Amino acid sequence: MQLRTLSLLTAGLLGLAGPVPSASANGAAAAAPAVHAASRASLPAERVEQTLSNYRQWLEQLDQKHAVAGLATAVVVNDKVVFERTLGYADTGKNEPVTADTVFRLASLSKAFATALAAVLVSDGKLDWNTRLVNVLPFFKLKSVPDTEQATVHDILGQRLGLPRNTYDSMLEGDVPYEELVRKLDEVDMACGVGQCYGYQNVAFSLIGDVVYAMTGNFFYRQVDERIFYPLGMKTASYGRDALESSKSWARPHRPGRGGWVPFEPKENYYRVAPAAGVNASLHDMEQWLIAQMGGRPDVLSPAMLEELHEPGVTTPVELHSSPWHRSRVTAAHYALGWRVFQYGGETLIYHAGAVEGYRTMIGFFPKYHAGVVTLWNSANPTPSGLMPMVFDGLLGLPRVDWADLGGLPATAGKAAPANRRALPKSKARRARSRS
Repeated sequence: MQLRTLSLLTAGLLGLAGPVPSASANGAAAAAPAVHAASRASLPAERVEQTLSNYRQWLEQLDQKHAVAGLATAVVVNDKVVFERTLGYADTGKNEPVTADTVFRLASLSKAFATALAAVLVSDGKLDWNTRLVNVLPFFKLKSVPDTEQATVHDILGQRLGLPRNTYDSMLEGDVPYEELVRKLDEVDMACGVGQCYGYQNVAFSLIGDVVYAMTGNFFYRQVDERIFYPLGMKTASYGRDALESSKSWARPHRPGRGGWVPFEPKENYYRVAPAAGVNASLHDMEQWLIAQMGGRPDVLSPAMLEELHEPGVTTPVELHSSPWHRSRVTAAHYALGWRVFQYGGETLIYHAGAVEGYRTMIGFFPKYHAGVVTLWNSANPTPSGLMPMVFDGLLGLPRVDWADLGGLPATAGKAAPANRRALPKSKARRARSRS
């Protein structure tokens, strides 16, 4: 295959907000969970119905606590949207409500779109997971020559390049251009050899955009649009700040202010690492994405592609204790390709989260049951992040725990709170840096 080289243009890498979780050394490796080995099973209909009833109630409590500026969430079971709810404002300044078509920044949920495109190109024979970066990108260098020569596409997408976690994210937040940062990777001391430990990246991960352009001659974001967004019917999905702000309805980021949530302008910095954090999408878009990731759109993402994308890779022991629900429910944790793979309550969970200032996102599903949840909100308060594991617990029939700290879980739902509120929760919302 003839290779086209690209100097350092991340041409077409319109960026989006970035996430950035912690990295950890290659700790004691629990056996990697089998993702697609188990045959498909069904969840009891009564359990699903009760879980959705509870979820509706929990969201009403969340609204009563004024814990978010705005939020959109859905539950998909057996390739069907069985629950959809929005609350609050896309823009509190204009009293513009969130709808299922309101576009949010996805932050690190963007990574799975980059890996999905890579899988499509591998299937087409235009790319290989073992393609060595140095053979495609003349500017690519790590501090170690052997590591430079060894690093592959799979290494950057599987978060196992060997760099310290979140390398150069702080400089990216300080408005240093992506093109400059990737040329400085050879100044960073390696945390381990390539492939030997987990180290979450945004800058290095985004090299996939350069690789795609070098090997196909077409911009990364255009190919995601043509091969992923369009065929899946993700009508409002896009890359970049300009596209976000051109959307008919888009969620402004909000921060706590005197008397309520205050909107502010989205920042550009993480939009500069588009493969890692560049996607904008609505709840309706993400419902289609969730269906595809669970195997419901084999015309776009084949079973073989999903098998590769969800295969557990490097261990991520830090995820075993990163939150109360992780400590209680997660017994094994790995990074796959743009996805985390957990053993959750004895079942395989495919999951990822994202955050950038003023936005937070979460998505997770059980491949065995074709059941999953997606949640998007446009304020920094982490309270809603506890709701997803509460839904997971309900679907699996696990004991009910108030992971969201709602302060009581009444048996029946009360009267719904007014749909749109701007007041803040009593506890001050925490400012979120980019994380996922």
